[in-house]
Amino acid sequence: MHDYPLLSLTWTLLEFFLLILWFFLLFKVLSDLFRSHDMNGWAKAGWIILVIVLPLVGVLLYVIFRGKSMAAREREQAQQADAAVKQYIREAVAPSAGGPVSHADELAKLADLKAGGAISEEEYQKAKDRLLS
Repeated sequence: MHDYPLLSLTWTLLEFFLLILWFFLLFKVLSDLFRSHDMNGWAKAGWIILVIVLPLVGVLLYVIFRGKSMAAREREQAQQADAAVKQYIREAVAPSAGGPVSHADELAKLADLKAGGAISEEEYQKAKDRLLS
């Protein structure tokens, strides 16, 4: 390490960073190719061959020609994932019998139980306080 100057170390770190950036961009392009539904198999194969044979030119051409649709597909996938998470949360929170139950529904059930004599006034007040807190 004594014979490796600081400038060389900086240059090596920059090269390493650019290599990682290059692989990230390459994998992003390849994953977008496989995710794309608007191209047929031959077009995808052509892009893959171009990206593998002439990596720098292939990736840059892909980003130039398909960059806008690449962003749209990424946005669409994010929206689908968001909708799936929201649906999962709705299903996990909702009771098994049906849709979500509001506080008003719970209070109405408590009032019906009290009116039917199933619970006393004291039990009704405790349950109501627990529900509203």
